[in-house]
Amino acid sequence: MSLKKYLIFMSIATVICWSAFAYVIFTVNPAITNWIGFGLFYTSLFLAIIGTSAILGFVVRFIALKQEIAFRLVNEAFRQSFLFAILIIVSLLLLSQELFTWLNLFFLIIGLSVLEFFMLSYKSK
Repeated sequence: MSLKKYLIFMSIATVICWSAFAYVIFTVNPAITNWIGFGLFYTSLFLAIIGTSAILGFVVRFIALKQEIAFRLVNEAFRQSFLFAILIIVSLLLLSQELFTWLNLFFLIIGLSVLEFFMLSYKSK
């Protein structure tokens, strides 16, 4: 897949995910919904954040680091956007359960950082 096709596909998919998130926001009542409504909320937000941050991460890397291969930049941007989306969604889940504290956030960031460093070291071997 060429870079242009990837960016077009990712942009369309991201717009669809944000549209799905907006639909869930305006149609699902959190006071009376079951786990399916919350699952749709968190899943659509997760996918929308991944798409948006992957595109933005790639564009920033491509402009700032013109000397690298585009495939590596796409791979890095998608991996880090996935971890960023996990951070946001887990933080929202903790907040909804009234378990969000700075210490929990610190442990979550440390855990995701260790995971990122593991992926980086695993890739180099």
